[in-house]
Amino acid sequence: MSPTAGQRFDRIVGALYDTCRPYPHPCCSQEHRFVFTEWLRKLTRGITVPIASFLGRIGISANTVTLVGCLLTIAVAVLLSRGHLRLGGICLVVAAALDSLDGTIARQIGKPTRFGAFLDSVLDRVSDSAVLLGLGWWYMSQPGLSEEILAYVATFGSLMVSYTRARAEAIGVECNVGLFTRVERTTVLIAALILGLTPLGLWLLAIGTVLTALHRVMYVYLRTRDIWL
Repeated sequence: MSPTAGQRFDRIVGALYDTCRPYPHPCCSQEHRFVFTEWLRKLTRGITVPIASFLGRIGISANTVTLVGCLLTIAVAVLLSRGHLRLGGICLVVAAALDSLDGTIARQIGKPTRFGAFLDSVLDRVSDSAVLLGLGWWYMSQPGLSEEILAYVATFGSLMVSYTRARAEAIGVECNVGLFTRVERTTVLIAALILGLTPLGLWLLAIGTVLTALHRVMYVYLRTRDIWL
């Protein structure tokens, strides 16, 4: 019996998904989860945990750190919009380090809340967009349009990576797949700014975020195609 159009579509999506997976391997029985984020957390735990413990002891809440981190990132975006790219990259290291402390503080003091997780997620999107839009603003005043357009595409892609995960989790599917999660995006951007390779970094972010969003759409489709609402 010849396959139906729906079956052919399923095969195409499955083949594309297997091609796009970070580490496809026939022996893997479960979906591979990219471990760079966890590796980085373990690497920096010896620094972040003592700092978080100290901040918690002196009464600074996780939500306060989240807000300060977002404001600092917006300040970085202003630096970038004025063309101070290398300085902005260095300051972004500090902002990213501060951003990593809020969850640790909440766990250290034993008071993680749903609102705290919600606030952190919302302000992460604000921070991501502000930095990339700051770069776009700077490149508006420069010859050519490619970097400006790439900054806008990277902004769109970054938001879609987060949105696809949020919508997947809303229907009960854990969706952490894809290479360009927030930690990877921040790492690429910091390296590009400090090393003077900002155009290359924008290319990587624009392409990587859009592909990651598509990867997540295919991932959710393959796991929910036969589940009725």
